[in-house]
Amino acid sequence: MSYRKSKYFTTSSGRKIKYFFLNKKSQINVVFFHGFMSDMIGLKPVAIQNFCKIKKINFLKFEYSGHGKSSEKFVNGNISKWTNDAKQLIKLKVSKNKILFFIGSSMGAWIALNLFPSFKNQLKGFVGISSAPEFLEELMWKKFSKKVKKSIVKKKIYYLKHGDFTYPLTKQLFLDAKKNKIISKKINLKISISLFYGLKDEVVPLIFSKKILRKCKKAKKKLIKIKNRNHSLSRKTDLKKICHELNNMIFNHA
Repeated sequence: MSYRKSKYFTTSSGRKIKYFFLNKKSQINVVFFHGFMSDMIGLKPVAIQNFCKIKKINFLKFEYSGHGKSSEKFVNGNISKWTNDAKQLIKLKVSKNKILFFIGSSMGAWIALNLFPSFKNQLKGFVGISSAPEFLEELMWKKFSKKVKKSIVKKKIYYLKHGDFTYPLTKQLFLDAKKNKIISKKINLKISISLFYGLKDEVVPLIFSKKILRKCKKAKKKLIKIKNRNHSLSRKTDLKKICHELNNMIFNHA
């Protein structure tokens, strides 16, 4: 999947955000939020884009600053910036009288949840894939040794190696994460929420998905656990299940 038909959006802070908008002149708009150090050309956004094309509904995907082809360095980004950039872009591309469905993958679920209040009158459904709200505090900072924490405070950066990746984690990223606590807040929207979780996920525990569902008191909610699958949930059968669930969610509300 190339970037050929993508465009750039300049935020109020001057960040250039790479995005792709599939405009089928539909009332329905699906927005995809990718994960930490990911991009918009992965298997999940491509599969959802193809689904939207077939169903003739609008689709928006983008890359946070410091990710993919968007401007700035990854180390300068944080949850607040990525949330605000996403909010501005959605408001630009989706008018207030249009319907919204959010899909968040891993950290993308956190960004999407942050935006629930901003789009409460338009949002009809949310699909979370390996949802990881507040992961920076809960899965990283709290588990770091005193030595690592000291290093982050003093040097303002720590390079975390995980598998084939190295994550440059900054002090400002963790400080900002504390301002973006979402799990303790109530969500009173009467929307559909379906969360997918691979039972062999070694990155994010199942409790994160359960906490999201617990806080959404008025939502029509569902937890879909997939056996023998890890955090990515990017195999053909996984993508088929995600698109099937999205189809049911959208056309039950259309």
